[in-house]
This record gives sequence, C-alpha cells and structure tokens, in this order.
Amino acid sequence: MFEEILNAVQKPTRYIGGEYGAVYKNPADVKIRFCMCFPDLYEVGMSHLGLRILYHLKNTREDTWCERAFMPWDDMAAELEKHDLPLFALESRDPLGDFDMLGFSLQYEMSYTNVLEMLRLSRIPLKTVDRTEDYPFICAGGSCAMNPEPMADFIDFFIIGEGEEVNMEILDAFSLWKDSGKPKSAFLETVAGIEGVYVPSFYVPDYDGDRQVAVRRTCPAAPEKVKKRIVKDMDNCFFPETQIVPYGEIVHDRVSLEMFRGCIRGCRFCQAGMIYRPVRERSPERLLDLAEKLINYTGYEEVSLLSLSTSDYTCLGPFTEKLLDMTEEKKISLALPSLRIDNFSMELMQRIQKVRKTGLTFAPEAGTQRMRDVINKGITEENVLESARIAFQGGYKNLKLYFMIGLPYETEEDVAGIPLLAKKVVDVAYEIPRQKGEKPVQITASVSSFVPKPHTPFQWEAQDPAALLRKKQQILCETVRSKRLSINYHESKLSVLEGVFARGDRRLCAVLERAVMLGCRFDGWSEHFDYARWEQAFADCGVEMERYTRARAEDELLPWEVIDCGVSKAFLLKERHEAQKGAVTPNCREKCSGCGAAAWKAGVCHV
Repeated sequence: MFEEILNAVQKPTRYIGGEYGAVYKNPADVKIRFCMCFPDLYEVGMSHLGLRILYHLKNTREDTWCERAFMPWDDMAAELEKHDLPLFALESRDPLGDFDMLGFSLQYEMSYTNVLEMLRLSRIPLKTVDRTEDYPFICAGGSCAMNPEPMADFIDFFIIGEGEEVNMEILDAFSLWKDSGKPKSAFLETVAGIEGVYVPSFYVPDYDGDRQVAVRRTCPAAPEKVKKRIVKDMDNCFFPETQIVPYGEIVHDRVSLEMFRGCIRGCRFCQAGMIYRPVRERSPERLLDLAEKLINYTGYEEVSLLSLSTSDYTCLGPFTEKLLDMTEEKKISLALPSLRIDNFSMELMQRIQKVRKTGLTFAPEAGTQRMRDVINKGITEENVLESARIAFQGGYKNLKLYFMIGLPYETEEDVAGIPLLAKKVVDVAYEIPRQKGEKPVQITASVSSFVPKPHTPFQWEAQDPAALLRKKQQILCETVRSKRLSINYHESKLSVLEGVFARGDRRLCAVLERAVMLGCRFDGWSEHFDYARWEQAFADCGVEMERYTRARAEDELLPWEVIDCGVSKAFLLKERHEAQKGAVTPNCREKCSGCGAAAWKAGVCHV
C-alpha cells in the first residue's frame, strides 16, 4: 500500500526515508522512541540546522532511537485520509502515536496550525487535557517557544533556549520515569525542575480585559520564571560530523557550519539578536575539522558559514583563508549569508567568489538614517553604497536588499526612503564602466512588514494594521520607477496574524484549534493562506485581533514574562527609550551595554 501511495504523490522523496546518513535501529533494542517533528515540508525541515543537530545527538544514545516526521503536502495528506492511515515517521514508518515522545520545532508563528494538523493526522488529541496515559508526550522548542502561551493548551512541555544539554537531561529523566510505573503527571513534575523546561499546565494565567494580570503556579516544582538554556563551550558542544543527504533538492542543499551563537549588534527589532545572547564562538580549528569531515562525508559542493552576523566572527579572515585552501582544490564554493554592510570589503568578496559567485544580500533594513538610528542598525547610507560599489566592481550583477516597513516611529518619508536608497544603489552601478554587451545590474528590494516580537525593545509597540501597511506598500511602488529595480513586499494580512500570535496569550489556543477545524494549514504559503478562514475563527471564538496588535503599557505584565531570556527588562526599556530619541547604542565590542546576558552566565560572553 505504501508504494501505491507514493505513486499518487508529486514528490515521493519527501516520505520514503532511507537517505544516506539517516539512522536506523532495532526498536526492540531501545528504551525510548523519539520523533523530531518539523511543521513544514521536508525540504524546509531538512534545511534546519537545529533539527540536524538534535537528531544526531539523540541517536548517540544507545537507549534512544530518534526519527523524523514532516508536515505532508496536500496530496500526501489526502492519501493518508483516503487509505485511513495515520501520519508516520520516515525511518520506521511507525505511526507517530506509537512513539514515547514527539518534539516539534517552532520557528515561525504561522506554522502553528501545521503542528495541530500533524497531531490530527496522527490521531493524537490536540489538547493535553484530552491525551490519556497511552499517548506520547508532546514537547516543543525553537525561537517561538520564547512566548509559549499561544500553544500552551497543546504542548506538554516546552524546551526554552538551546537544546543540546537539556534534551539529554530530559531523556535521562524519561528513562527513570518509564521504569517507575508512575503516571505522566509525575514525569512532568520532574522535568519542570530542569532548568530550561516550561510545563504550561503548572501555570494558570489570570486576565482582566485585554491584559494578563497574574500567573498562578500549581506545582511547587515549577519555577517562578523559566531560564533559557545556553551552551557555554561551543568547541566541546555536540555538532554532527555526519549529515543526512536527501535524495531530492532541499532549500539549503549544502554543508552548514555554525560559527558562533549570539550577536554583538543589538538591533532593536531583532528577536534573535536578543534571545541568543551572549556571543559564543567556535574556534577556527574546530570549524576546519568539522568542514573537512562533513565535506568528505556528504560530497556537497557548497559550504555555508552560519551565524547571525558572519562578518563579526573574530577570526574570519584567517579562518576563511584556511577553509578556502581546503575547498578550492575540490571546487567547493563558500557562502557567507549573514554579512554586515559595514564589514564588507573587496578582500572578503574576492575570497568568497574564488570558486563561484554565490548570491549577495545586504540588509539596510530602513531607507533613511533617522530610521536606521531608531532601530540601532549602526550603518550609514555611505556604508550601503560603498558595499554595492565593491560588489559591482567585483562583477556582481544581482543584489538583494532587505528592508522593513511598519517600524515604530516611522513616517511616510521614511517609507519613501526605501526605494530612493535602492535607486541610489542602481546609480552606483552606472558609475562603473561596463564592457560592451555586459549584462546590466538588477537590484531587488525585498520589503517585509515589521512584527513586534517578545523579548525585544519593541515588544511594547503597536503593530501597523493591514490597511496602513498596504498604504505604505503603495508608497514603495509609486516613489521610484526603474527597469533596474524591482520591489517585492509581503502579504500585509499575514504579517498582522504573525504579530497576533507572536505577542499572544493562552486565549489564542481556542482560535488556533478553530482555524484548523476550518481548514487552515500551511499558512506561510501564499497558495494556502486564507484570511477569511482566520477572520471566521476569531469571530467564532469571540476574540479580537486588536487585543494583540495594540501597544502595551510598560508596567503591563506580558504573557511571555514567565520566560527569562537572559536580557533584563530594564535593558529592553532603556533601548526602547533610546529608540524614541533616535540614539544609537554601541555594539558589544565597542562598549558593554549591560544587557544582563554576560552576567547571567558569567564567563561565557566572547566579545
């Protein structure tokens, strides 16, 4: 029957498993069956480094077999329903309901419906209160777990922060619990005492109108605030020296090397730059060793250096020289996807295109200096134009520029500044002599709509409504017209929904469940997004979106304050006030701004 189903779907390689590097064990030889669940397509999930790390880490344990499952596309979901089959894991093809534990990766708020749909397809009750002792534990982690409340009714426990160490502690606790014969509640009480674990059923929020006013703890083991987990030593932290190589093409089909975690920059809109502090680097020696092993194992022809700001790696120059010595001979290209505009140089550009030109993307974020200062971007217009000039002189013809609209304290002049700056980049290209018949440049300005995120200085700000975002998008299109410049922007209603769930509370759980019943899934995909269904779900539950897009008072208890991300509320408030003045805060290497992250885990911050 499985072969019959595969013949009926568009991309069977998403579901067959058996890839080079996948781990297979005898179920009879293991004590714990764990499945890593990614609520998006296989091509997206298999490109996520966190999934790769935790998959191979868990499989280093003799008592555990960790498998994988992904959200099936429409054709496969229909086949499962047609043949009355539950969703299954790739390795064993066993139903997800047969596992001890399912772990969901929450990277994007608009994937929440896919989590519930995967549970539904697995015939597992959506709500924790409806799952008896016979069902697996459902856990979740990832950046969105920094505000777990909109998913609190569906998840038994959340893993807050970096997962390498805490996941192993959870599996140790599970092994002991499984031998004890005690009920599931006993295991939850145990893991609630592990640093970095949030068990939502042990916390009861109280509301007064739009606001959450209190949180009551119902279990003595549950801490008042859950501290995120971080890995102190990146060199001795687990990183897989093997990697699954998919049969079909995935989004990031390459070796990924994680250079460091954290960021020195402090952009006020950026959640990742706050929640992943402090900065911790891997040594060049360890990175080179990993690169050699992964290149030899996978046969990939590209290596990507991953971090929040790759050009801030303290040993970037000498490291890339040694890495290129290794990769050039094998015709393996090097990609640096997170370059800072103010750190871009001709020398760096020449290094990264020694084998082949990979794409170049810069992120000015805002079109005017005033707005760049508001968001603490720390770059000037001249930085942008000089980086473009270097790229054009080096032979690049296509550049992508990332911007945002809807930022706090933004004016129409700031919005118009985006296409005006992009046009100046086009003009820079014409200053450089061209060979006869040489292809002209093409600049793409990709403009997203700002979404206020928890644990950032802008977490108190109002979010622009969809109508205002559309007006600003119209300004983008009407300010400048050029054949050499294209402007792309995101669906405004989708951005508003993302903002609702980013800063939501537990009352949104009912909306999510209703949305899934109405058919919402793959909401991040334009061909699936149906705003009318979402409007109906909110109306059916008597919940107004404006409750969550509004500005928050600085003394208001925020739903995500049960999570300690390591950056103090006092620092976030100070940065908000600096943004209101348009004042720039120096990066961490210039001056410590006292965010709290370095002191929170003393001796860890590598700036």
